Amino acid sequence: MNDPLLLVLAGPSGGGKTTVCRRIVKKRRDAGFSVSATTRPPRPGELDGADYHFVTREEFQRLLETDGLLEWAEVHGELYGTPREALGERTDPTNCLLLDIDVQGARQVRERAPGAVLVFLVPPSAEEMLARLRRRGSEDEPGLARRMRTALSELEAAAEFDYVVVNEVLDATVRTVESILEAELHRASRVRDDVLERTAGLRKALEADLAGSHT
Repeated sequence: MNDPLLLVLAGPSGGGKTTVCRRIVKKRRDAGFSVSATTRPPRPGELDGADYHFVTREEFQRLLETDGLLEWAEVHGELYGTPREALGERTDPTNCLLLDIDVQGARQVRERAPGAVLVFLVPPSAEEMLARLRRRGSEDEPGLARRMRTALSELEAAAEFDYVVVNEVLDATVRTVESILEAELHRASRVRDDVLERTAGLRKALEADLAGSHT
């Protein structure tokens, strides 16, 4: 396998997906973060190219027409997608690319990149979810209600994922997701070439030692 591990974090808004991704990328040199493209305007404090690639609808449409997106979805009237160029920046199979996307996008990734690992992040309660969204200060009450309705359908999709993690305590959640990442990077199918090389060397050394002990 020559592709990096794709680790998808999805779930309802307010579940903490972006925060968990950022924490892991800060801790690990072998992990990168895929910056999504979106047509929505920046929120206060967001930076183009760091939080999102903020593009026009025309630019987003060009990405679609040139197959420049691994996945995309329309959410609350705005378009979001994962640029394929982010995958090309990491070609080492021992590396990981974290994707912070919605459930629609996660389904597309599963279809187009079957080796991807999907993690569903659940907020500990509806009250905490609403509190996190309100702390952003980017949603009015109708907007919050719209996100709640979306969350109802997204929560039904949890069983489709490889892992489900309740984000109650951030540090514990980061450790859990990182342990999933570590385990998946050591999956036999991912490290097969390295394992074959190492075991061949060990067998050769053992055979030489056995041969020498009988001379």
